[in-house]
Amino acid sequence: MGIVADLPRAVRNVWSVSFGGGLESYRPAPSTTVYDGAHRHLKRYDRTTAAKGNPVLLVPPLAVTTACFDLRPGQSLVRYLLDQGRQPYVIDYGEFGYADRDLGLEDWTDDILPEAIARVSEEHDGRGVDIIGWSLGGVLALLTAASHADLPIASITCLAAPIDQARTAFLIPLRLVAKVTGGREMAMATKVMGGIPQEFVRLGFRIQAFDRELAKPMFLARNAFDTEALARMEATDRFMATMPGYPGRSYWQIYRSLVLRNELAGGSIRLRSDLVIELSKVTCRVLLAGSPSDVVVPAASVRRGLDVLPNAAEVEFVQVSGGHLGLVSAADTTWPAIEEFLSR
Repeated sequence: MGIVADLPRAVRNVWSVSFGGGLESYRPAPSTTVYDGAHRHLKRYDRTTAAKGNPVLLVPPLAVTTACFDLRPGQSLVRYLLDQGRQPYVIDYGEFGYADRDLGLEDWTDDILPEAIARVSEEHDGRGVDIIGWSLGGVLALLTAASHADLPIASITCLAAPIDQARTAFLIPLRLVAKVTGGREMAMATKVMGGIPQEFVRLGFRIQAFDRELAKPMFLARNAFDTEALARMEATDRFMATMPGYPGRSYWQIYRSLVLRNELAGGSIRLRSDLVIELSKVTCRVLLAGSPSDVVVPAASVRRGLDVLPNAAEVEFVQVSGGHLGLVSAADTTWPAIEEFLSR
């Protein structure tokens, strides 16, 4: 009788997430702008009580929005940090167009991130900043720390940071093709388009999560009565549908140095002929978090950081749950591991 009575709600749920306006609208945690420049919008999340400990700077990878840290209530690392009494900030890169084609990773490691770190520290009387970076955001944080020993960085938490790309199975075909072509096809494509358009980025993310896409009809059928489960799925779909593109030079550097040459697994990366960044120069505390169910950046790829950060004050690897995006909002594993690390 209960199932029959709830049937209209189940139909409404499935209709809303499939064809309607959705189960719920996006409501990001309230924030205040600290400064707003080209590809560097620094926001401070609002809190009504005094914060404890160091300020926290959230660093996303390229080609995603800052919603990765704040998908919705219950899937929000931002709200968790606020609940723990911490003061989180986030750096938002905004959209990229053809005019941004010459932006390279060094623009982040030498300019965008150092400025954000310094400004966050200044707001807290010079305190060290605890950085949390997801995916390439974690790598950018490490490279920034390695390049600027004078920055007030207290710690870096890397969530699914791609240190050893040889561990990522779906990249093997790309690496095999590149042995023949030298990667010239990607170099030409990024030069002609000025980067990777947002439509390609969104399609690529869905391809990487192809098993999720295949299982979606069954998931809808199995969870038709579970509004919370469908809302979580909807939040992920909404995030994937709003991904911006990559600037051309940055994407070529990622493809060449991280994917094809797998340079970070050896402890360094060459961004220009005259610019090599060595991870051995990282001296702050580092937490590495990876998930065995993450097919984009497997746990073994993240764990390689234990071997290439010899001078960090402390390096710890923790295994968490969830896929590449899901581990950011894994309330039962990732969040407690972060809080334990920051509180130590």
